[in-house]
Amino acid sequence: MTAAPSVSAPTGRTQVDGLEPNGLVRDALIVYRRQIRMNLRNPAWVLIGIMQPVLYLVLFGPLLKPLVGSFDLPTDNPYTFLVPGLLVQLGMFGAFFAGFGLIAEWREGVVEAERVTPASRAALLVGRLARDLSLLLVQALILVGLGYWMGMRGDALGIVAGIVITLAVGGACAAASNALALTTKSEDVMAPIINMVMMPVLLLSGIMLPMTLGPAWLESVSDFMPFRWVTDAVRSTFLGDFGSSGVMWGVTWAVALLALGVWWGTAVFRKENS
Repeated sequence: MTAAPSVSAPTGRTQVDGLEPNGLVRDALIVYRRQIRMNLRNPAWVLIGIMQPVLYLVLFGPLLKPLVGSFDLPTDNPYTFLVPGLLVQLGMFGAFFAGFGLIAEWREGVVEAERVTPASRAALLVGRLARDLSLLLVQALILVGLGYWMGMRGDALGIVAGIVITLAVGGACAAASNALALTTKSEDVMAPIINMVMMPVLLLSGIMLPMTLGPAWLESVSDFMPFRWVTDAVRSTFLGDFGSSGVMWGVTWAVALLALGVWWGTAVFRKENS
């Protein structure tokens, strides 16, 4: 009796699990190129996204000049204090609204079309995050350049470190925004949730004014706000102070939020496309 001929397993990917590193990078680049081409067709959104922090810088910055000396801060330059906070605000607010575009793609069937391809599920999120971080980097450079033009001064290496921390926070918020978008699938539901979350975050993070100006109970509450530590860390790095405990806590929180956001976003994409 002759043995039945063996049948070799197909070499192509027949199951999408997002675990192959090479496949993840390749698929993420494909998603990234598509997403970035869509943004390049309408670059006005880059400027629209940065308008809020720029307006704060231009209109609120001059109001800080006579006040910053009474803040008990390591700098008396109002823009050296304000620009790092606005960077964190840009990373949070700009990235948190990234999910609205995903809702539009889901409604138009783009997400469903990606689902039937052999693309890594994790790459569907990573490619979009790379797009969001690219836009955030351009906006951050514009904001820092404008701040320098208006009189901000800071340590060059510290400014680079502050931008990197901002990108980590922006990646966390963008990943959470994409996860929330696929969970709600409705702008009418998502917008109130974001506004409800962002208002206390903005007030308790010390982005516009230091929390030391408020009552003791409010400052104590802000200690439990991760973005407050991130804001303090970015301000410290701008001044070249890398060894403070505030920088350590801020970087730790930024990395933890990024890991949590990517985990949540990836889990939702895999669940959505299972």
